[in-house]
Amino acid sequence: MKVVTAQEMAEIDNLTIERYGIPSLVLMERAALSVATHIITLGVKNLIILVGPGNNGGDGVAVGRILKNRGFNIKIFQLFPDDKLSNDCKKQLEIAEKYGISIFKRYPTKKELSEAEVIVDAIFGTGLKKKIEGDLAKLINLINSLNKIVIAVDIPSGVSSDSGEILGIAIKASLTVTFGLPKRGHILFPGRDLVGKLFIEDIGFPKELTESEGLKVSLITKEFVSSLIPLRPLYSHKGTYGHVLVIAGSVGKTGAALMCAKSALRSGAGLVTMAVPLALKVVFQSKVLEEMILPLPCNSQTLSKDAIKKIEEFINEKADVVAFGPGVGVNEDTEEILKFLLTDCHIPIVIDADGITLLSNKNGLLKRAKAKVVLTPHPGELSRLIKVPVKEIENNRIEITQKVAKELNTVVVLKGVPTIISEPNGNTFINTTGNPGMATGGTGDVLTGIIASFIGQGLNPFHASVAGVYVHGLSGDLAAKYRGKQGLIAGDLIDNLPQAIKELSDEMDK
Repeated sequence: MKVVTAQEMAEIDNLTIERYGIPSLVLMERAALSVATHIITLGVKNLIILVGPGNNGGDGVAVGRILKNRGFNIKIFQLFPDDKLSNDCKKQLEIAEKYGISIFKRYPTKKELSEAEVIVDAIFGTGLKKKIEGDLAKLINLINSLNKIVIAVDIPSGVSSDSGEILGIAIKASLTVTFGLPKRGHILFPGRDLVGKLFIEDIGFPKELTESEGLKVSLITKEFVSSLIPLRPLYSHKGTYGHVLVIAGSVGKTGAALMCAKSALRSGAGLVTMAVPLALKVVFQSKVLEEMILPLPCNSQTLSKDAIKKIEEFINEKADVVAFGPGVGVNEDTEEILKFLLTDCHIPIVIDADGITLLSNKNGLLKRAKAKVVLTPHPGELSRLIKVPVKEIENNRIEITQKVAKELNTVVVLKGVPTIISEPNGNTFINTTGNPGMATGGTGDVLTGIIASFIGQGLNPFHASVAGVYVHGLSGDLAAKYRGKQGLIAGDLIDNLPQAIKELSDEMDK
C-alpha cells in the first residue's frame, strides 16, 4: 500500500475530480459516510463536531448530518468565520441547517465538551503547515485533558501529514479515519502516537492514481513479503539456498559475528561460513555447530589486511553473498579489507555496524563498488557517514534515506522506528513490524544475517532488505508475545525466525 504526502494526496483528489469527473461533494459524502459508519459502531448518541475552515470541516459537517438522520444528538461548532470557509464546507453547513442541526459559531465550553460522549475532530486536514497557537491551542489542550473518545477525520489536527511533526499542539485521537491512502504523518513519530487506531477507507479514488508508480513510498504488507519468501523446491540441496560469508567479530565482539551467522541460517541459508581472526579460532569453534569457520590472519584485536587473499579465494570459489561489519573492529586493517570488498568483490555485500563506521570518511568507495551494496545504519551511524545531525535524520527519515540511497547508489536500510528501506531509484518501503523490546544490543546483527541470507537465496538486494526487515520485526513481535518486551534479547529473535517465516509461507498457501 502506498503512503503519500499532502501534496500527492491533493493531486490524487484533484485528478479524481477533473479527469474522472467525480464531484468533490460526492467524495466528501463518501468520506463522511465512512467516518459515520465507525461512529455508529461505538454505541453512543451525543456528539460534538468541531469544524474547521477547509474541506476537512465540510467532511465533519456531513458526518453530523448523516448521524442526525439516524437519531444522534449532534452539536456542530463552526470555529472559523464564514469568510474563511471553503465553498464545499459552506455548502455542507447550508445543508446541515436545513436538517435542523444545531450549529454554533463559537468554541465549545468545557461543560459542553464534558457532556459529549464523542468529539469529532474536523478542524484541519492534511494541508496544515503552520503551528496551532492561541485560543485554538487552548481548546485542543482542553480536549486532550478530558479523556474523551475523539475521532479524527483524515488526520489529528496539529499533526503534520508529511513528517508526523507536532505543529505546536495536536489532537490526541482515539481513532483516525483517513481516505484513499495513509499519509506519512500517520506512520512517522511523534504523530503516530496521536493517531490512535488507524482506518484507511476507500472512497472511490481510481486505482490508477492510488497505485501509481509515481508514488515512491509504500508500507510493507504481510502479503507482499509472503510473495517474496524464497520457495523450497523438492529437488534441491544446501547449495541451492546460498552460501553466506560473514566477515565479522574481533576481541570482545565475538557475539556479533555469531548472531549474524546464526540468523542467516535460521532465515534459510544453505551454508554459512564465518571469516574470523585466527587468534579467536578456539572461541568460535566452541560456539558453533551448523556454521563453519574460516580462521584468517589477524593482529592483536581484529582481522589483518593479510587476510584479503584468502577472503578473495573463498569468494571466488564458494560464497554467494558477504555480510561485513558486525563487531569486525575499526582500524586500518579492517578498512583495507572493506576497500577490497567494494572495489574487487563481484557478489552482493551487506554492510553494518563497524563496516559503516569505516566508511564514514570513505564515501567515495561506495561509488566505486563493483557489486551491489546494502547499508544498514542506525541514525547515529548514518550521521557519521553523511555528516548530518541525528535529529535532522530523525525528522526527515524518508527523504534522507532516499537521498543517501541515490547519492551512494546503494540500498539503504535506516533502522529505527519505523525502519525505512530505499533503493537508488527512489522506491521506498516503511516497515510495519517490530516493537520496543527489540531496542537491545545484537538485534542489528540479526538483521544483517537475515538480509544476507535472503540475498543468498536469490532475492535482489532491495527485496531481500524489505523482506528481511519485515521478518526481523515479525520475529521480534512473536518473541514479545511469548516473553514480553522487557527482557527481550537478540537471541529470542533468532529463535523465532523459523516461526515468522512459516507464518509468511502459510499466508501464501491460503
